[in-house]
Formats: sequence, C-alpha cells, structure tokens
Amino acid sequence: MIRKNPRGDLPQVHPGAFIDPTAVICGYVIIEDNVFIGPYAVIRADEIDSEGHIEPIIIGAHSNIQDGVVIHSKSGAKVTIGRHTSIAHRAIVHGPCEIGDGVFVGFNSVLFNCTLSDGCVVRYNAVVDGCHLPPRFYVPSTERIGPDTDLSQFPEVSSDASSFSEDVARTNNDLVQGYKNIQNEF
Repeated sequence: MIRKNPRGDLPQVHPGAFIDPTAVICGYVIIEDNVFIGPYAVIRADEIDSEGHIEPIIIGAHSNIQDGVVIHSKSGAKVTIGRHTSIAHRAIVHGPCEIGDGVFVGFNSVLFNCTLSDGCVVRYNAVVDGCHLPPRFYVPSTERIGPDTDLSQFPEVSSDASSFSEDVARTNNDLVQGYKNIQNEF
C-alpha cells in the first residue's frame, strides 16, 4: 500500500522497483531503481520536527528490504540506505540513521541513531545504537554496539561474510524482475 502521510507527502517509487502488495510505504519515502520491498515491510516517513520539517527515507538502487522490516524515523530525521544493501527479515531501522553501500543487516537486528559505513555486516539479533561504524565493520550475532563500545575488539568483514552479503543482494535483485513479471497475476 502506497499512501500519503498526514502532511500530504506521497512516496516516490521508481518504476523499476518492486513493492509487495502487503507492504506499507507511507509519506516522504524515495525508492530508487531495482529495489525489492518484501511482504509486510513497513516504511513510514510521517513524523515531523518542531518546525514542521521532515527529511526523507531513501532506499538506494539495487537494495532489498525483506519481509517484516520496519523503517521509521523520530521527529522527521533522515534515514538513508545505500545501494546494493540488504536489510533482512524483521530488522528495524529507526532514524536518524545512515547506512552505506553494500551493507548487510541480519534478521531481527535493530539500528538506531547510527551510521554504518560501506561494506558493514551486522549479523542477526544484533543492536547498533548511537555510534558510527567504519567501513567493512563486522558486528557478530547478538552483539550490542553502542557509543561506549571499544570498536577495536571487532574484526573486519571476512571474505565469506562479504560473499554471503553479495549473494543475498544479488538474489533479491533477481526477485525484482521476477515479481514484476507476474504482478498482474496477484
């Protein structure tokens, strides 16, 4: 479902993107080319700041937002998701948040008020809150990373983790055209 927010902003969806009919896209959302939005995802840009201003939620080209993902933002803060990035099932991205290119965010992970640079991998059930992760930073499953975390104790993304992330992105990119080919059959 594509709908306006109370301020009247309507999502801007590139014609080359695929949005599952069960997903909800609301307000000042920009979805670029070849993006896959899976079943029951919710992307809402509907809160405003004290002056009535709102920043967009931007989903970069060739990225995928999988089943049950929630992307929202506090008081109209910006959320950007880079190109070729995967946000896996039931993850929560709550702005302000900036996610770079080629990032993988695992199942049930939570991101809030943070920046993930290009090539980062956040495995399942992890929390990243209030910090900036450098390029190719690896967050193990169930880890909590915050402003006081010593980032030097974590390894860089391994080639296996990087290959896995790239495969997930590629697989979901293939789904875009496959679903667009059959969308009138729903």
